[in-house]
Amino acid sequence: MLSPERLSLPGPEYLAQRHVLTYMEDAVSQLLENREDISQYGIARFFTEYFNSVRQGTHILFREFSFVQATPHNRASFLRTFWRCFRTVGKNGDLLTAQEYHCLLQLLCPDFPMELTQKAARIVLMDDAVDCLMSFSDFLFAFQIQFYYSEFLESVAAIYQDLLAGKNPNTVIVPTSSSGQHRQRQPPNDCSPLDGVEASLFYQCLESLCDRSKYSCPPSALVKEMLSSAQRLTFYGFLMALAKDQGINRALGALPDKGDLFLDPTMDQELEKLIAQVSGLSVSSPTSSSGDTANLPVRNSPRINSPWKPLHHRRKMDAESEGSNEETDSSEN
Repeated sequence: MLSPERLSLPGPEYLAQRHVLTYMEDAVSQLLENREDISQYGIARFFTEYFNSVRQGTHILFREFSFVQATPHNRASFLRTFWRCFRTVGKNGDLLTAQEYHCLLQLLCPDFPMELTQKAARIVLMDDAVDCLMSFSDFLFAFQIQFYYSEFLESVAAIYQDLLAGKNPNTVIVPTSSSGQHRQRQPPNDCSPLDGVEASLFYQCLESLCDRSKYSCPPSALVKEMLSSAQRLTFYGFLMALAKDQGINRALGALPDKGDLFLDPTMDQELEKLIAQVSGLSVSSPTSSSGDTANLPVRNSPRINSPWKPLHHRRKMDAESEGSNEETDSSEN
């Protein structure tokens, strides 16, 4: 069923808003890159699996950073995948450094830039030493704001600097690069004798920015509500408030509320199935003459370079799993 928004917009404008051409170009690129493998089961099936992966949010797995950050949907999918893959870090109460969180990010996106990880860490640590330990929840919500709203935050930093210097930021600076190269943000001087800038004036500038920006911005009404009780604020104080605001988190829609951060029934069910499979293999494996259980086959994790491969790989494994314990064991990865 078509949404009312789809019917109210001209076709080209709707396609541009939903970044349909971005996905069509990527799908064709993947098709040409893997045409020999795809010819075995057909182009129609490839496009079906590709756009199913886009809908499910798995299309960003192991992709280059330029693609991961190319659209709001890609960014939200990456945030959701990072949470689901590594929520046990927070569930176990582990504290990690920015470098260690960056290593986790690179497991999903090998060329993920360290700069974005460091900026997220500065939100948590209020621009103090970025090698301090952070909880998973603190880092995750700060990273969400920094990653999803990165262009918006670059403009906010420039506005804050102008206000701090007593200038009137009439010209809104909006980043135009979408190549994934983020310029180094000079940390604003939060040691001002006035302790930041006037909140009402700061909000007026942000409201104007949101009206003009072509990039994703947090809902201005929620930002206004968030700043309504403050008279003055610092730059990193504003970023921390954004990260902690559950209304903005819900509006973005990638992560659950903080109270539900370590709950994921769907993933838990999948893990239970995998554990049951491993337990079944351990019980049914033949034993050696000494009575020891035979070693399970060594797991080999194939490197996945395009979004259609994991779908095709999984279906192949499902088809072969009944006749081969080794294939079943390999499909766990």
